[in-house]
Amino acid sequence: MTRTIVASATREIVIGFDQPFCVIGERINPTGRKKLAAEMMEGNFETVIKDALEQVAAGATMLDVNAGVTSVNPNETEPGLLVKTMEIVQGLVDVPLSIDSSVSAAIEAALKVAKGRPLVNSVTGEEEKLEAILPLCAKYNVPVVAISNDETGISQDPDVRFAVAKKIVERAADYGIKPHDIVVDPLVMPIGAVGSAGLQVFALVRRLREELKVNTTCGLSNISFGLPHRHGINAGFIPMVIGAGMTSAIMNPCRPQEMEAVRAANVLNGTDENCYNWIKTYRDYKPAEGGAAAAPAPAAASAGGGRRGGRAARVGAGAATE
Repeated sequence: MTRTIVASATREIVIGFDQPFCVIGERINPTGRKKLAAEMMEGNFETVIKDALEQVAAGATMLDVNAGVTSVNPNETEPGLLVKTMEIVQGLVDVPLSIDSSVSAAIEAALKVAKGRPLVNSVTGEEEKLEAILPLCAKYNVPVVAISNDETGISQDPDVRFAVAKKIVERAADYGIKPHDIVVDPLVMPIGAVGSAGLQVFALVRRLREELKVNTTCGLSNISFGLPHRHGINAGFIPMVIGAGMTSAIMNPCRPQEMEAVRAANVLNGTDENCYNWIKTYRDYKPAEGGAAAAPAPAAASAGGGRRGGRAARVGAGAATE
């Protein structure tokens, strides 16, 4: 059974086919968030702190941390800012972190200060990225997100995206990185632009699980990009993609409707034993006005005081903004 182990200093999480769906909080990312970008550039981390605590309280399993505030000289500006952000978040919450950057120097700087076993987000099939990121993952013995695009861009053909994922898995093996330490992002296309996007990703996830035996993830809200009432589409997508075999997603855990769908899928998928987490979360459930999904009772923040991915900037259709 494929199991990807990630950890903070005090807490270990397993991403796997027989595990509850791993919710990777997306909020700590300045991409598309001008206010947050400006704050981080000024050394103000109030919103980072707020987002970290709120996401963990809402049920995030992990937090994605991105500090890509500018495309101007990112090799100079991003490493130090990412390190600072990592240190702040690690001091607040006990969940594992995902180091999210397209700048190799920033990833290495963050790995040096990371506690536990973080997830590196990400590597693509581009030769330059493979040669820069895979050695770092091997050196620090950490798992990596493999995004299914290469020098030719993002293919509309799911067979090509599968081939890119297979290429990354095979190249990773050259560095001693096992398939269980690769979490493939098959790239979710916007359903409003590509009518077969849902069917494509369901088929891709099944192939990745059965043929490559890897765990999978995605920028979940990409599926609804450009459509009204995006959270309704996202909430419908969640149980379907989990049913196809996806084991994690970068998403906003502060959306009750979407987290309700995750928890329900865990129950129906058999990964919430005896419905324990569902009952614990919704024992005192009261319907919200207008039939909207109701938020569970607020959870206490994790011990020690509790993010959003940069894939929107790297692969196109973006996650929902504030």
